[in-house]
Amino acid sequence: MNQSGIFFLLAAVALFCAGCRAEATENNLSQLHFVKYDDMMGDKTQEERAAAIKKRLDQLDGILGTTAYDQIVTLIEEALEGKKPRRFQSVDRLVPDQGKRVVTTGGHYAYLKIAEGCSNGCAFCIIPKLRGKYRSRSMEALLAEAEKLAASGVKELIVIAQDITRYGLDLPEKTSLAALLRELCKLDFHWIRLHYLYPESITGELIDVIASEPKVLHYLDIPIQHCNDGILKAMRRRNTRAELEELFARLRAAMPDVVIRTSLICGLPGEGEAEFEELCGFLREQKLQRVGVFQFSPEEGTLAAAMEDQVDPDTAARRVELLVDLQSRIMDAYHEERLGSVMEVLCEGFDRNEGCYVGRTYADSVDIDGRVLFTAAGLVPAGEFVQVRITGVSDGDLTGEIEE
Repeated sequence: MNQSGIFFLLAAVALFCAGCRAEATENNLSQLHFVKYDDMMGDKTQEERAAAIKKRLDQLDGILGTTAYDQIVTLIEEALEGKKPRRFQSVDRLVPDQGKRVVTTGGHYAYLKIAEGCSNGCAFCIIPKLRGKYRSRSMEALLAEAEKLAASGVKELIVIAQDITRYGLDLPEKTSLAALLRELCKLDFHWIRLHYLYPESITGELIDVIASEPKVLHYLDIPIQHCNDGILKAMRRRNTRAELEELFARLRAAMPDVVIRTSLICGLPGEGEAEFEELCGFLREQKLQRVGVFQFSPEEGTLAAAMEDQVDPDTAARRVELLVDLQSRIMDAYHEERLGSVMEVLCEGFDRNEGCYVGRTYADSVDIDGRVLFTAAGLVPAGEFVQVRITGVSDGDLTGEIEE
């Protein structure tokens, strides 16, 4: 923080400024430095956090709240004038759409964020206090943005929010994720991928839409966090192990090729060896193809941080390692089953280090899953869909050759 220039605090928010008028400060950009500060400080309001942070970081020239990023141009202008601005809005504010959407993902895939905040209130999670209650964007705004993305050449639309299954239930004109997907499928996308679906809100109607609409990928990211009923209750999750098993059975009956991704937490308060072994057994039985495993971290201001029976961090870390090892064997078995098959692959370009093209199948989301490394006799542009015969497995990635 000892560089010269103007320092801004992005108050615990990753900056998204697609609609900002950059020309307002184009002659002064070399003076600007942005700091992302992640100390949630428990139950403090944004204004209280800002005051506390200002004491710690007196070099700051401006502080921007998590729901005020549409005011960043004004903030910069005031800071450059030496006014030390602080700009905040209600944490439950839905920032209005403005300006032109800038796609920063390369052009062939893009994210469509359909809601802000979260109202699920899980015991281990700080997001509702940081991001506010769940607020759906209007269907009209989403479709207008999606139409522009499709017209720009986006091939894969990734529908995202903290909980997309809750979409539309808070709007005056009640709607649903199923209704939104039907409309999105009318646009010129090739793939539509879904992150994140909460298990208790996945309805029969939604399953029918996903199963019947060819553009909606049979890849579902469903964070379950655990399977033990006691742990799930302590986490304030609204489902049981039996309900999770029943849901996965329904999904597989409707879509035999469905790939299920989930996230799990090891070391939650009250998780003993019996609960952990149950979780391992659940994974062995369900054989979920994609799993992210995380160690519990007590976030100040959450219910879980104050719970009794906290698990020793070293024990929790060991459990993470064991679960990751178990899941890697499950994933390897899934990949072995793909050998000899021909799969549709979205090419992401030529990797000079690998000496071949790289891409993704429907089973692989951006940055979090594996890749397909494949060879081709001719040029394959990024963003083109090709058929690849799978011939091998290498460190979690598939290898193959283009099928002419």
